[in-house]
Amino acid sequence: MSALERELVEMIIETCRCAESPPADPSPDAPLIGPESPFGLDSLDAVEIVVAVQRKYHLRIDSRETSREVLRSLRTLAGFIENHRK
Repeated sequence: MSALERELVEMIIETCRCAESPPADPSPDAPLIGPESPFGLDSLDAVEIVVAVQRKYHLRIDSRETSREVLRSLRTLAGFIENHRK
C-alpha cells in the first residue's frame, strides 16, 4: 500500500466515522463503497469522501459516473489524486 493510500485510509476513517474498524492493512483493490467494503461505507459516505478530497487535495470529482469510477477502490482514488495534483 502506498503512502497516499495509507493517508486516504486515515482520512476515510476520520471523515466517515467508521463504526467498524477496517482491517489494519485493507486491500487497495477492495471496493470502497458497498457491502464488500472493508470500511462498511454507503452512498452518503461517498459524498463525504468527495467533499473531503476536494478540501484536502483541492481537486473536484465532477460527474456521477466519474465519482463512481474514482471511488471504486483506494487504488483508483489514489490514482485520481496523483494524476490530477498540480
